[in-house]
Parts: sequence; C-alpha cells; structure tokens
Amino acid sequence: MEALYLKDCYVKEFEATVTSVKDDKFVVLDRTAFYPKSGGQPHDTGVLINEGKEYKVVFTGKFDGHISHEVSEPGLKEGDKVKGIIDWDKRTLFMNYHTASHILSAIIHNETGAKISGNQIAEEKTRVDFNLENFDRDQISSYEAKVNNVIDRALDVKIDILPREEALTIPSVIKLKDAFPPEIEEIRVIRIPDVDDQACGGTHVRNTGEIPHIEIFKAENKGKNNRRIYFRFT
Repeated sequence: MEALYLKDCYVKEFEATVTSVKDDKFVVLDRTAFYPKSGGQPHDTGVLINEGKEYKVVFTGKFDGHISHEVSEPGLKEGDKVKGIIDWDKRTLFMNYHTASHILSAIIHNETGAKISGNQIAEEKTRVDFNLENFDRDQISSYEAKVNNVIDRALDVKIDILPREEALTIPSVIKLKDAFPPEIEEIRVIRIPDVDDQACGGTHVRNTGEIPHIEIFKAENKGKNNRRIYFRFT
C-alpha cells in the first residue's frame, strides 16, 4: 500500500483500487491519503466514492501493516475503483496542531533538556508530555511567546525520507534511535530550520506561517518527573 501523505501531506483527493474488504466495512486500498490514527494524531475521515455512491470513512487505522478504512455501510468489494476525499478542515486542524507541537517540544527540550514522552492531538486542544523534575510555571508561560515567534517567522517545513544511518546522525533523532527496529531502513524526518529535526510519520504544514497563534492554558504534574502542557489555538 502506498501512503500518499508520507511524501505530500496536501493530497486532498486521490484515485485507488480496493484490494480487500472485511466484514463489509473494513476497506483496504492499493494507495491512500487517509491518515491512520497513530503517534498521538487522530485519524482522518472523509468519503470513498464508487460509481456515484458515497461511503463515509468513519475511522482509519493501521493493522498488520495495512491502512484500513472503516466505512459506514456495505457495498464496496475487491477490485472496485474509488475516489477518496479527505475531510480537509479536520486534516488541516490536525496538521497545524502537529507542527505546533513539534515547535513547542523543541523549545522545551532545548531550554530544559527534557525528553518528550508523548503528545495527544485533539480538535479543541493538544497536550505535550515531558520528563522534567522541576516544574517552573513562569518558564512554561514563556514558551507560548517563543512558539508564536516561530510561527510568525513563516519558516518552511520540509519532509526528508533519509537512509537510516544518515537520519541517526541528526542529534535530535539520535535520542530516539532505540525507537527504530533494525529492519527499518529509511526514516522520515520533519525539518523546521533552526528549530527542530524530528523523526515523525504524521502530517504537517508546509510553512509555520499557516499555523494560528497558540495559547498555553494549562500545566499539570502527572507524577514523578512527568509534566504535561495543554495548548490551543487563539
């Protein structure tokens, strides 16, 4: 299966062939632009169209290496030609949040040395978890202005798919090297000049200037050395 979003996050519509259907609702295609739920980013929704009939895609997930589209009603079968259309408003929101979370994570790491332990994107807010012993709320409040400064600089965001050995020479990726099994030969790196180079399989904007300003509205202690920041768009 060809995952179109890996090289171009702006593919909104595409043509594909159904390669399998399970239980009349789980549809696998030979190529797709639908993003499956993973890495803290929610799944895409939208429609698959075959011979003028629309099948709503209500969930997209990855199972046994295949991206599966859960449709709202039966009817599609192996060999059918379909047109896929992404719910673009939702995708754009998630792209904005995902790139903003990379910027925030980079600023936290550069200023404190903290490792990012997770993130979760949602439609109303996004959170970033990080490992830090001391919780300085004044310092955290300053991150908001620094993220918005990067947004205002309108920096181009680049996607590079690099050979494993080359990717692991990048300092910000090296700390994640244990996350890549030996069989992974190529690593996708999201690069924001002078801000961050990070391995990531998610969808991102082409330029930081596309992202709305953020507001950090909540900070929490989540246990020993575990901190959490919530932000949303203003």
